[in-house]
Amino acid sequence: MNKSKLQILDISPSQVQTGSFTIVLAEEKGDLRLPIIIGMFEAQAIAIEIEKIKSSRPLTHDLFSSFAQAFDFTIEEINITDISEGIFYAKIVCSDGIRQKSIDARPSDAIAIALRFDAPIYVFPHVLEEAGVSTAELMGEERKSSDTEGTSIPVSDKKKKKPLSKLNISELQQKLNDALEKEDYEQAAKIRDEIDRRN
Repeated sequence: MNKSKLQILDISPSQVQTGSFTIVLAEEKGDLRLPIIIGMFEAQAIAIEIEKIKSSRPLTHDLFSSFAQAFDFTIEEINITDISEGIFYAKIVCSDGIRQKSIDARPSDAIAIALRFDAPIYVFPHVLEEAGVSTAELMGEERKSSDTEGTSIPVSDKKKKKPLSKLNISELQQKLNDALEKEDYEQAAKIRDEIDRRN
C-alpha cells in the first residue's frame, strides 16, 4: 500500500472541543494536512517529547518506552489506518528483530510513542483522502473559527498573568518548577525558552 509519510506541524488548543487540542500532521511530500483532535494529557505527552523536557517521574508513554526497550522491542513505524464517524484508528508496528506485531492504538498515544522511538508516522491513502485538508482550507477554517468563536485560550492562560518577559530569572525558575509539579509541560517549555533566551 502506498502510504504517505507525515510529520508533526502544530499542536494547538482545539476550536471545536473545549479542553482538547488539535494536532496537525503534514504530508512530507505534498500539501495535505491531517488535523486530529486529541486530549490534553496526550498533547502534553507529545509536546514534552518534542521539547525534550524531562519529567521528575516517568509518564505513561515513557514507561511504555522503558518497558519495550527492557525486552528488546523497538517501534518500527506508526500507521494511521482508518477513520470512522470522525474517529481515527492507528497501529503501532513493533518488532524484536524476529517477530513483528501490529498493535491497535489511538493516534495520539501512537504518535507520543513514535516520538520516543524516533519512528516514522504514516497514513493510509483513504484516510488522507477523507480527512485531509489543504493548507489554504486549514487556514480558512482557523480564520472562520476565530471570527465566530473568538480566540481559544488554554485553561492555564485564562487568568490574567504577568508576561514571562517581565519576570526576573528567579521568578521564571519558580514558575518553571510550579509548571513541572503540575505537569503543565506546555507552559514549562515556554518558560524554559524564555530562560534560555536570556542566557
